[in-house]
Amino acid sequence: MSIPNHILEQLNSQADLISMIGRHTTLKRAGSEYKGCCPFHGEKSPSFYVNPQKNIYHCFGCSVGGNAISFLRDYENLTFIEAVNELSKQTGIEVPQEEQQNVSYQRSKPKPVTKPIVKPAAPVIPSEGQSIATSSPPDYPQYEDQYAYDDNASDNNLPTNIPYATDYDGTDHNSSPPAWLTDDAESISSNVDNAAADKDGNLYELLTQIQQFYQHNLTTHPHAKHYFATRGVTEQSLETFGLGYAPFGWQHLEHQFPQDIEGLKALGLVRQSESGRDYDLLRDRVIFPIRDNQGRIIGFGGRALDDEVKPKYINSSDSPVFHKQHVLYGYYESRQQRADRWLVVEGYMDVIALYQTGIYGAVASMGTAINEAQISRLLTLNPTLTLSFDGDSAGQKAAWRTLEVSLPVLGDDKELRFLSLPNNHDPDTFIKSHGVEAMREQITNAMPLSQYIFAYLSERYDLTLAEGKAKLMSQVRTLTTSLPKGSSFRYLLNNDIYQKLGGKRSQNIEAKDALLDFDGDMTISQQLQLCFLFQPRALTDDPIELIWQQAGIDGLNLPAHIKQKASPDALRPLAWEDLQDTALLDVVSTIKRCLSYLPPDANAAAHFVLSNLKPSTQEGLSRNWGSFYKTLITRNILSLDEQIENLVSQLLERNMKKKIQELVKNPDHIKATIVRIQAQLLSNWLRAQQAEQSAQMISI
Repeated sequence: MSIPNHILEQLNSQADLISMIGRHTTLKRAGSEYKGCCPFHGEKSPSFYVNPQKNIYHCFGCSVGGNAISFLRDYENLTFIEAVNELSKQTGIEVPQEEQQNVSYQRSKPKPVTKPIVKPAAPVIPSEGQSIATSSPPDYPQYEDQYAYDDNASDNNLPTNIPYATDYDGTDHNSSPPAWLTDDAESISSNVDNAAADKDGNLYELLTQIQQFYQHNLTTHPHAKHYFATRGVTEQSLETFGLGYAPFGWQHLEHQFPQDIEGLKALGLVRQSESGRDYDLLRDRVIFPIRDNQGRIIGFGGRALDDEVKPKYINSSDSPVFHKQHVLYGYYESRQQRADRWLVVEGYMDVIALYQTGIYGAVASMGTAINEAQISRLLTLNPTLTLSFDGDSAGQKAAWRTLEVSLPVLGDDKELRFLSLPNNHDPDTFIKSHGVEAMREQITNAMPLSQYIFAYLSERYDLTLAEGKAKLMSQVRTLTTSLPKGSSFRYLLNNDIYQKLGGKRSQNIEAKDALLDFDGDMTISQQLQLCFLFQPRALTDDPIELIWQQAGIDGLNLPAHIKQKASPDALRPLAWEDLQDTALLDVVSTIKRCLSYLPPDANAAAHFVLSNLKPSTQEGLSRNWGSFYKTLITRNILSLDEQIENLVSQLLERNMKKKIQELVKNPDHIKATIVRIQAQLLSNWLRAQQAEQSAQMISI
């Protein structure tokens, strides 16, 4: 199966490589890159780097490196086609199965352009009671009133005989080539070289030439340039963003690029009416070129000069090089300026207005709602992402939709903020009215997600009634189930909003907060050791055995051929020794030996255990025990049952992942099958536990 290079480039550039590799090793931010221990050769000192800007990885220890496809192929043992199909599922980019889309097209020899003979039309004499329409010529196609940015404007009214329209100055621009085409050879090419017709065209090259054509039109159509001037766009911004103008005329692109009709149609810039006549999609509109992550022109957005014209915005169609659901306007320009803070806005002009005042990192979607993959990419570049939407009803609905899309990728280390500018301003108008420093302050003080959710929902429910509170809590419960598995934010957000509605905090939540507040840098194992010191009788019934039973792992229903070939070691329950944690094993085994001798007082029992530990284990725990005990007693916390179960579950999950990684390096089909089944059962049980805990916590 042959896959076009441009599809492979899009798959690699749009893949969430950080999350993909992060499933197999812990990555931490190191400047503009991420650093961790290499998953390929199991090192102890990190020398493995991932560059989210270029979406590539490299290990300085074993010299392995590559992109998303190579990682899936080399680490997860997928074939090339399997890796491509997996990325296609993750990114939503379709891989052509039969007739392969290509960036090349067949050029044709130009047809001679002759000036059409236009007979003067007979005067129209209105009958009594009639009036002559003057808003637009009667044979122009009228766009249906539809959502802004829609590129599916109706052409049902396109006439069978399309006259060449005239521009504002009355000049017939379609009867002969524009004046700038007759300049010397140093000017932009007119594309009428017959010798070039024998060569295939390239869509990227054609798009660049079209952009130059649109950009040049600003110099010959003062009214279009005046529009940008009235919006405050500087000459520098005109150049940086390559802004332009698509003139009047139904076929100006065909006249300008007579050898590239096939390419123009492939890009969706030239369409065909029901009667079979070709016409240009963008006419009498200022043009915003759209670039991909590498800075190549891949499409255009056109805005009507008159706000009464509908639709106000039209984007060029999806094409072999343009997939609007994967593109963010302004992303390339912001990356060029090394933006480190990112802001999602609604429109092209907002991006440009912020950029030219030195606020880099503003991006806008292509008229469709921003998607999960795009949110994930921006959160990879910076763990805090701000969303700026208009304060009107439509803007707030868009903000809420974006919130829902973002939740699955909002890990505990990520933060979403919401910016609603006062008096229905957008960033463009706010900067004009209040200045750039006021805008920076607004961004800095954007509302955190937890506050935004409560503010948004409290306006929609009557919180003076128990029914209103119940409905609000129900919606919050639904939202938080979309957060990543194991998310602490899920519990904290539910509890925070529950308290705002007048609820009381549970012992489990108080205990969880105490652990979080005590020492955020402690490992899971260290937290668990302290919990066992505080509550040693939690080991009366072994927590691992209980989880193994409750998750149904101890009674695996395996196929007969697997049972026959499996070793007894592969089927036995997991033990503390399997976790390969010397300090934790010392604590657990010591407590089990001493259970019948422990004094009833918690602090005394802890010191009894400490005195029986190995010196190396004792040293680390003794240093933290006093402050940990004081924290729990101050908060009147009596039980750590739920926290112990959660911590043990996390250790078991990590152990499973480590086993799977080892089996990838040293394949054992039977053992790998058993471990994967065990891991899936554990994962299912954990999800059920989290859902139950969340429901109990917020019940009123």
